[in-house]
Amino acid sequence: MKQATNKLTVGVFSLLLSGAALAEGFTLTSTDIQHGGFMQKAQEFQGFGCNGANVSPQLTWSGAPEGTAAFAILAYDPDAPTGSGWWHWQVVNIPQSANTLAAGAGDAAKSLLPAGSIQLRNDYGIAGFGGACPPAGHGVHRYQFTIHALSQKLELPENASAALTGYMVHAHSLAFATIEALYKRD
Repeated sequence: MKQATNKLTVGVFSLLLSGAALAEGFTLTSTDIQHGGFMQKAQEFQGFGCNGANVSPQLTWSGAPEGTAAFAILAYDPDAPTGSGWWHWQVVNIPQSANTLAAGAGDAAKSLLPAGSIQLRNDYGIAGFGGACPPAGHGVHRYQFTIHALSQKLELPENASAALTGYMVHAHSLAFATIEALYKRD
């Protein structure tokens, strides 16, 4: 029995290592935001007391694992004073052939996303990008822009909640990469 348990442990450990190796090769970069750096006014929301340009950042990814059928991008602020964070952007079913989004692609009126991509409602109530807008004086907030390589395209209801979208993305994620940018309002 002990030998079987050891083989199982080694098998699980090997599987975890192979998954980690895949994730290590999958990268996300941007010309507009940097990991650990402060975002510009361009990425600040327009509304809710904020007066930024509400431009989604340019994003480029590479090293997607074998079996990737589509991509999803999630942008999330875990520091929002809501008890559950704040979803700023959710895009699913980005075609497997895509590897970049232009700055401003989150503006639904501009039609800059690759064909077949679907933007879901963010916590501002709009289908598209909603920039940073932390409460004034609340300190530095982290904004996690994460690309997921998906094993399949997602089938979601038209008004899927952020929680359902996140669940489905994570259930089908082969690998992910994150840029965590910062923002604050004094």
